[in-house]
Amino acid sequence: MKSLVTLLMSSIDTTTLFSLAGKVALVTGGSRGIGRMIAEGFVRSGAKVYLTSRKREACERTAAELSAIGPCHAVPTDISTGQERSSLVRTLEAREASLHILVNNAGTNWGAAFSDYPEAGFKKVLDLNLTALFFLTQDLTPMLERAARRDDPSRVINIGSIDGLHVPTVIPTPTFAYSASKAAVHHLTRTLAVTLAPKQITVNAVAPGFFESKMTAQALREHRRAIEEACPLQRIGNPEEMAGVAIYLASRAGAYTNGAVIPVDGGTSIA
Repeated sequence: MKSLVTLLMSSIDTTTLFSLAGKVALVTGGSRGIGRMIAEGFVRSGAKVYLTSRKREACERTAAELSAIGPCHAVPTDISTGQERSSLVRTLEAREASLHILVNNAGTNWGAAFSDYPEAGFKKVLDLNLTALFFLTQDLTPMLERAARRDDPSRVINIGSIDGLHVPTVIPTPTFAYSASKAAVHHLTRTLAVTLAPKQITVNAVAPGFFESKMTAQALREHRRAIEEACPLQRIGNPEEMAGVAIYLASRAGAYTNGAVIPVDGGTSIA
């Protein structure tokens, strides 16, 4: 008689373990940077992907480029406003019966010295990075719930930051609101993971280090050497490394991962 371990091992199908075939995903801020990396990874893994971006032209251009690989659709949206979030939800409900994966990636930053940091800038960062993330997740929970299964839950993946894990010191310009918002995203992820688990929806976060993006372009241009020296692996991240962790969390391989905050930073946050 085969042992229990043998039976369990024989049931592991690695050929489809990371497949997203048949899944529908929404990636906010998906026209560039980390959002695009994740969106491309999802499309290449078989998912149908919807992208949002505040800038219509960029959103439609990225969707058109990724459509050469697989199904990808642009839904230009400024998710920081309740009216546009509602419009996004109505559009998705009209096109899809359910939603398997939500990636809350849209975000912004504001750098200024402590004595000069503006209230308007602080509010703008918190509104997009934290408040909009919460309410979009709330609004899309019914669609996520319709796709959820006990052994294959729907997934919410929040994009945090290593700046929410430690106090950033490499870049001289302080980013008070950004760091605070990302730390809040990490804790909100844990809270939502507990709240939504009974609905068979998992919630996890990725805390990226430095990757090539519009948000990091100036920092990398002016401080790349210091950034790389602060990382134990002595480099910044590659697109496939960001896509990889998102595919893991969204696929069958990550079905039992819930409430995790995963740094993808080459060890920078612990160095």
